[in-house]
Amino acid sequence: MLQFAYFVSYLVVAPPMGLFMRRYGYKTGIHVGLGIFATGAVLFWPSAKYRQYGMFVAFTFVAGSGLATLEVAANTVVTLLGPPRYAALRLTLAQGFNGIATVVGPLIASHAFFKGKNATELGTVQYVYLAMACFATLLNFSLVFIKLPEVRQAVSNEDLEKLKRGGWKGFFKKHHTTWGIFAEFCYVGGQVAVASMAIFYFIHQPGLSKPISASTASNLFAACQATFTVGRFIAVVYLRWIDPAFSLFVHGVMLVLFSILTSVIPGAGGIACLFVVFLFESHCYPVIFALASSNLGPYAVIGGALTAAGVSGGAWYPSAQAALADRATTHISYLVPMTGFVPLMIYGAVMWVHRCNQHGKYSIWVKDLEGADAVHIESDLRRHSLAPQMSADLHSYHKDEHEFYEHAGVETRTTEGHRAVERT
Repeated sequence: MLQFAYFVSYLVVAPPMGLFMRRYGYKTGIHVGLGIFATGAVLFWPSAKYRQYGMFVAFTFVAGSGLATLEVAANTVVTLLGPPRYAALRLTLAQGFNGIATVVGPLIASHAFFKGKNATELGTVQYVYLAMACFATLLNFSLVFIKLPEVRQAVSNEDLEKLKRGGWKGFFKKHHTTWGIFAEFCYVGGQVAVASMAIFYFIHQPGLSKPISASTASNLFAACQATFTVGRFIAVVYLRWIDPAFSLFVHGVMLVLFSILTSVIPGAGGIACLFVVFLFESHCYPVIFALASSNLGPYAVIGGALTAAGVSGGAWYPSAQAALADRATTHISYLVPMTGFVPLMIYGAVMWVHRCNQHGKYSIWVKDLEGADAVHIESDLRRHSLAPQMSADLHSYHKDEHEFYEHAGVETRTTEGHRAVERT
């Protein structure tokens, strides 16, 4: 139930927060997100004191709402700042530090907070969440004095009129976004399910001469998370040269294949296959987000928010996998996350083929497809009848990145040594 409350908060909170940030800016959204998270974290203190499970569930939702807000703000800013062709690389690098926390956090908790008599005491949990609330508050306060590049949408009057007349119709015509949201929903569901059942997979592993203990299973799971994190930093290197859509397709193929192998191979072989699944999960979330939230014009913020809402897939898949594990075996249950990786694989393939068709040739290299964004913006400008001469001038993209931003309707300004990019 706690997991459900956390992930469903993304579905409920991310879309309205996207609208909020569209009006008030991303920095304000970061402040709001940190404030909501700190509030939810500090409220775990009375939950532990009064030992009320319902309060834990409710305040998990509050804390998750704060994190959902931060996800919308941070992810969208990272994708907007800098050359569009490297948006997936930047977001993968930023998300790599999340992976470090997933490895270090549980190790610190298991050795410092949940050891010996503290293992069953809620008093320990009180101080953990109080510390997180204090850290979030301190970070929030410090951001007041830090100059961040503020990113706001600069939408033309024509776009605003069409937005008012057409409403959401124009957004739903952005098929790369709507399908990206679906792919994100399925992928995150599969990823969370894989991690949720990993320890049980190790413990109930057939074909081993000696059963794996709970402590050894926990260490193996920490190793899986470390593999996931290493995979993200490796992806940062090759995404500089490999097209992100093609990379996503390859990762999807490997995830489907090794999920099946994980479900049918017993013993050490099955464990090795599970490690490979964690490795190829590495960059999928940030790449889907970058692809789905690209080239949205006046719908940029809400598109990023709805893509972040796809994280809510983590609320459903683990329950489905656990139900199958109860009816069959933990091994067979790994076919459930496999179904979440299939849409990811298809989305990556379709996006790669689409980008190749825009450029007029098939290639897996970023340098060969770097003009695809310009072609896509040009077609959008023609479709919306915006500045025909601007559309023609987009062919100067390769000459200068700054010219590309100006011709594509992207405003840039320099503030306190930072470049702020505003997309129409």
